[in-house]
Amino acid sequence: MLLLSKPVLSLVTRSSNQGTLTYRKVKVKYDTVIVGAGSAGSIVAARLSEDPDHSVLLLEAGPDYPDFEHLPEEVKFGYATATDIMTSDHNWQFLGKASDTAPPMLVPRGRVTGGSSAINGQVFLRGVPEDYDSWAAMGNDEWAFPNLIQYFRKVEADPDFPDDDFHSSEGAIIVRRFKPDEMRPDQTAFYEACREAGFADSPDHNAPDASGVGPVPLNNPNGIRFSTALGYLNPARHRLNLTIRPNCVTRKIIFEGKRAVGVEVESGGERFTVDAGEVILSSGAIGSPHIMLLSGVGPADNLGEIGIPVIHELPGVGQNLRDHPMVFTTWQTKPDYPLDGFAPRVQTILRWTAEGSDVRNDLLIFMQSYATDRNYRGVGDVPPLGIRMLASLELQLSAGELRLTSSDPDEQPSLDYRYLQYDEDLRRMREAVRLCVSLGQHEKFTDIIESRIEPTDDELSSDEKLDAYMLREATTGQHISGTCKMGPGSDKMAVVDQYGRVHGMENLRIVDASIMPDCIRANTNVTTMMIAERVSDFIREGK
Repeated sequence: MLLLSKPVLSLVTRSSNQGTLTYRKVKVKYDTVIVGAGSAGSIVAARLSEDPDHSVLLLEAGPDYPDFEHLPEEVKFGYATATDIMTSDHNWQFLGKASDTAPPMLVPRGRVTGGSSAINGQVFLRGVPEDYDSWAAMGNDEWAFPNLIQYFRKVEADPDFPDDDFHSSEGAIIVRRFKPDEMRPDQTAFYEACREAGFADSPDHNAPDASGVGPVPLNNPNGIRFSTALGYLNPARHRLNLTIRPNCVTRKIIFEGKRAVGVEVESGGERFTVDAGEVILSSGAIGSPHIMLLSGVGPADNLGEIGIPVIHELPGVGQNLRDHPMVFTTWQTKPDYPLDGFAPRVQTILRWTAEGSDVRNDLLIFMQSYATDRNYRGVGDVPPLGIRMLASLELQLSAGELRLTSSDPDEQPSLDYRYLQYDEDLRRMREAVRLCVSLGQHEKFTDIIESRIEPTDDELSSDEKLDAYMLREATTGQHISGTCKMGPGSDKMAVVDQYGRVHGMENLRIVDASIMPDCIRANTNVTTMMIAERVSDFIREGK
């Protein structure tokens, strides 16, 4: 039922330490209020609003750019540039703790319509089928890989592999791969070094059995970062039953007992409460658990520490923080080797299985054609150093934790990633780093590389020294997930069921990367989009 009507505002003023706050209750009830217009929220809003009798309010904390021509360049163009988006206003600029010996690391998350899909590196990589089958084995039978193929196909428009059993050319997000004659010299050198090292050619890394070295799929047609805002939200903006409100920070969910009935939002120095038939959190693996905790839903001990009344105890909120730790191998390039911060940085990747591992494709290397000093830790724009390989542990045993530090929504939660806490994780990452070093010694890099910057020969001289280097230097793969994991009610750490519904609550769902039970062996963005498509169908089916 469409519940749009002329809004009636009731005005209340209240003094605060900062002056006078104005509270307004917006007396319009939307069928669905979605919090977060990112990789998932934009899709859910677009799909639910296809029903003209269903009203949708989409709230975004950051700005909105409905006109493509007025998109800021750092959002519009997909290649990482000399102006690092990690320090821009379109990024929440969270700080996280990688390990006990690492300095604070920047954790980029998008704060703009399109969310992280509007600021990321556009790697459009699926997990392996075993990732999703493991979700099913945890009690989420709807998420077995055969059930998901149609949704992966629904997301993508992939002209390189059109309309086979696993791909589509008619989806919302345009995918491309660089051809051999478009590769930068270091990317070609990396590919040939990997092939001579015995790794298989992998022309389609999104094929279910893919492994080896080959071009990375990118949602980047002609240099444009093709976010969910462009692919899903823009085509739906004309609908009268879809309302998009940017620059609105959701402070908490409003409950009547255990039933979600709306949200409290701050915008332009005023606070509003908005009524909802159903509230959907799509604020990502940091934002969604943060809002849950601020609303009194989560571990009772953490809520008690902060002084937030417990509405509903769910011990798993903020737990099971999963990610891909990355460790860098960096080389200074020859003085005459061209380094272009505006050119593509990642064109080729290697995926393989660590020696002695029973987890297929648990290691990945990104070849990066432009490397700077530690700007990912907030140093800012700095001159280029050379080139880099990024070694990524794709399915680590270690898990971290997100906890509240304050009841103030403007204070970020604590993000403790706890990278490389298991010997097996350290062993596999050592293999990846040492392979990076070996590949860089290949003759194909002779005319490119001047010298290796990190790790040093001394840091490579023993397992103990290399472990110390990795624990100190490991940083986020920017694939945080799992902090509101899905699972059956029998799983005491599960936050949502397999339809995204929050356990023990009514009219409240979570749809984003936070509901993944575990991280996948790939970048998380396309899987997050698939989750949004899948849960949108569940909602329309009444599940």
